[in-house]
Amino acid sequence: MSKRIGIIGIFLLYLSTAIAQDKWTFTEVDTKSYDLYQQQKWHELVDYALDAENHGFNYFNLQARIAIAYFNLKKYRTSSDLFLKLWKGNPSLEWLQEYVYYSLLYSGRAAEATKLASGFSPAMQTKINYKSAKLTRLALEGGICFNPDFNSFTNETETPIYEGEDYGEAFYLKNYHFESIDLSHQIAPGISLNHNFTYIGVTREEQVFWGDTFSFPIKVNQSQYYINPYIILGKKLHFSPSLNAVWGSSKVKVGSLDANLNKGFSTKMIKYSDFIFSTSLWSHFGNFTPGAEVNLANINDGSFTQLSTWVTFYPFSNANVYFTPRVYFKGDKNNSLAYNTFGVSGGIQIGPVHVYSQYLNGDMKNFIESAGYVVANFPGSSEQKLSTSIYFPFGKKYQFVVRYIHQNIVEDYMVYTGGIHTNTIEYKYIKHTLTTGISWNF
Repeated sequence: MSKRIGIIGIFLLYLSTAIAQDKWTFTEVDTKSYDLYQQQKWHELVDYALDAENHGFNYFNLQARIAIAYFNLKKYRTSSDLFLKLWKGNPSLEWLQEYVYYSLLYSGRAAEATKLASGFSPAMQTKINYKSAKLTRLALEGGICFNPDFNSFTNETETPIYEGEDYGEAFYLKNYHFESIDLSHQIAPGISLNHNFTYIGVTREEQVFWGDTFSFPIKVNQSQYYINPYIILGKKLHFSPSLNAVWGSSKVKVGSLDANLNKGFSTKMIKYSDFIFSTSLWSHFGNFTPGAEVNLANINDGSFTQLSTWVTFYPFSNANVYFTPRVYFKGDKNNSLAYNTFGVSGGIQIGPVHVYSQYLNGDMKNFIESAGYVVANFPGSSEQKLSTSIYFPFGKKYQFVVRYIHQNIVEDYMVYTGGIHTNTIEYKYIKHTLTTGISWNF
């Protein structure tokens, strides 16, 4: 009996010791968390402070130390959420204002940071060089695109789809060049306006079979003006409408018969205009940024609606690595919205160099991407597109960019009999695009 009592006593003593060891005190938590902060042991501080939270400790200094630890670990998106909560109850603390600003800025949320900075102290606004309205960016970019299969198409001696006096016609892409200028300026805190003007000069060869083969060089001149307001609604809802106007012209040769039924060709001027109106909405939730976009467009004399939705994921809680799966839906007056294209994009920061890539797969005919800015209004369609951009900063305000785009194109050789379209054959090629540009960030 006495032996059993002794065992029970030892067990109770062990249990009381374990409970005492598990009992956290404010003094212990505050002292240890501060010591870890002073020693800049950020990983240990996060682990300890989160454990303290699980034991019921949740006060300003502890939360601030956790946020600062995350910031120094470059987990800016996690730290920004914590700093924002602390700042909401203590908006006059300048050191907190600074952490709020830079944690948002390094998270890729510069527009939100600027909007909040309008409520900072004059001293802090001076320190971060805050301005309520300013020119933010000017960029110049140019590039060339070429079709490596052009010679094989134009030098063919036989085309298998026409016979006799059928009229066959194709417009083979040879190359094009483009020049672009971008201008962005902040109108007010949380409100910006972006402009772009682009000129594209396209060289094609019109090839006609009408008993014999005839070839004519074709020049297409296309211009594009893009305007894009960008507004922060409330605290973190991003609203970005845009309007893209595209217009162009070219001269083509059209077969005709004179009074004696002799064959000949006359020149016909073709003019066209397209427009795209887009509206995007997105917001930030921790390491995720979901969003949606609606496009209303008229391209190549066809009106349609395009909808897309996406989620950007930041696996390391900063803007150094991110990827975005995106799904596109499309419909017109004859068809309801249905799945159209899938895309995935992402970026990575390697030292000072930033690399961004995008892959698209689907039915990209009269296709819209990038907030209505990039528009596929060329003849034919595409099923796959891969692009990569590499950004090289130099100095404090300048940045070079080099881009490569690899895209498959499907176009049609058209055959007419007695003026009526009777046959079509598809021909495919890969379009290669190389561009380079420079931007000034003010």
